[in-house]
Amino acid sequence: MRVTKRFLKGREGEISLVAETLDDLWHLKYIIEKGDLVFAVTKRKAEGASDKIRPEKVEKKTVRLGIRVDDMEFHKFSNRLRIGGVIEQGMDVGHHHTFNIEKNGDISITKTWKKDQLERIDEAEASSKRPKVVILAIEEGDADIGLVRHYGIELYSHISQSSGKKGEASLREYFFQEIIDQLIYAAPESEAIVIAGPGFTKDDFMKYFGHKEPDLASRSVVEDISSIGMSGFQEVLRRGAVDRIMEESRIARESRLMDELLKEISTDGKAAYGLEDVKKALDYGSIETLLVADEMIRLEREKGNIDPFLQAVEHSQGKIVVFSTIFEPGQKLLALGGIAALLRFNI
Repeated sequence: MRVTKRFLKGREGEISLVAETLDDLWHLKYIIEKGDLVFAVTKRKAEGASDKIRPEKVEKKTVRLGIRVDDMEFHKFSNRLRIGGVIEQGMDVGHHHTFNIEKNGDISITKTWKKDQLERIDEAEASSKRPKVVILAIEEGDADIGLVRHYGIELYSHISQSSGKKGEASLREYFFQEIIDQLIYAAPESEAIVIAGPGFTKDDFMKYFGHKEPDLASRSVVEDISSIGMSGFQEVLRRGAVDRIMEESRIARESRLMDELLKEISTDGKAAYGLEDVKKALDYGSIETLLVADEMIRLEREKGNIDPFLQAVEHSQGKIVVFSTIFEPGQKLLALGGIAALLRFNI
């Protein structure tokens, strides 16, 4: 994410930014909320163009509009964020319009900014300068390639070793080469690849990789894990391989915190979950780290209930970590009520 203008007085004002990646579009889903005034360059038919009985094809004008947001939807698989609302500035004031914001889309947002929204922008800016990471989880005959994104790990491809009449060594080399071909496409801009697996296959692949693609292999690190697939990807995160590459990785941090929370819950330790228990912990001044799902914040913010609570946690010197609900730790948090806390002491 690239911020092109920031004009704030306190927390009131305008921020203009460019959503450079799919991750940035996901961030915007939780930065923009109902009632914000959002500006973007868009296309719109001229007013009255559809009044004819048999209208000719009407060319849309490129215009800059400001709409008051009333709905929003993130489409991960079409790489766009749809923002709908009533036009307040530009042509056809009072009519409804929808922005389709895609990668490299430039928008401007005017609102009263929440602390977590400003922090999310700062984090997205900083993350854009960090290395991008691809994970290869491999065992004998099977491999998965995952792309580490801000909202979680996206499965890029699964590769299986073919069976046939060729010698075992030839089939294995063909399998390794297919993985390399896919890595070349999956990681053209990545600065690091984590090669992980439960046995010696990963080491054999790394030798083959270094021989075939020495430049790409030089950006790779090897990690031991117990299985491949999504569980293997998450084991890579828990073991800290991505952290070592990406400094403070958001999703690795969420995985560690969720593991710590579940451990405390299983032993009746220093943890609370569900809104009522967490509020009780706040009353006692016991919250050390608040874990809250981004979806819960979005829904509760529409009701106007969540921000005074978050401010109270900050005033009691508690840390707040907002979890992505696209990634598994965030989904687990939703299953616990969307909110939990690691405590300073039992209550």
